[in-house]
Amino acid sequence: MRCARFALMTILLVSPLATAFAKGHGGNNRASFGQDINVSEGESVGDIACSFCTVHVHGDVTGDVAVFWGSVIVDPGQTIAGDTAIAGGNLRLEEGASVHGDVAILSGVADVAEGAIIHGDRAVLPPPLGTLLLFSPLIVLALIIWLIVYLVRRNRYRFPQYPQGYGAPPPPR
Repeated sequence: MRCARFALMTILLVSPLATAFAKGHGGNNRASFGQDINVSEGESVGDIACSFCTVHVHGDVTGDVAVFWGSVIVDPGQTIAGDTAIAGGNLRLEEGASVHGDVAILSGVADVAEGAIIHGDRAVLPPPLGTLLLFSPLIVLALIIWLIVYLVRRNRYRFPQYPQGYGAPPPPR
């Protein structure tokens, strides 16, 4: 139980720090943790970083979009000038929408309407394998913790000594 609490607290503490380091493609960058980001119609935004939320693009994005456990929805005719990276969510491009950079999606899908364009490369790893890959660091950490606990408990407690001894043949009748 402590392991789960530690992992949850680590994720909650590190995610806002990661969103705070968005580099600038213009002065109007957005970062959010747990609250959706809306780019209004006619508005131009630089980079967007978001954890546990959804990005709704009604205007133009001049930088990159990075989303962790959320989705990106781009309205018809709107653009994302940079790259788009999504872990644990989906990308939906409406008709006439475009992404000029690369698109990378881990544990999600890209729903691209007819007439929408992705100019760069597209790498999509769908949910069964993508989710396993997304959680693989936590699985490895859990296995290492289990091994440490097993080794400490094995050496701490003495196993009972049976009367005939270990490996001795049973007594005659």
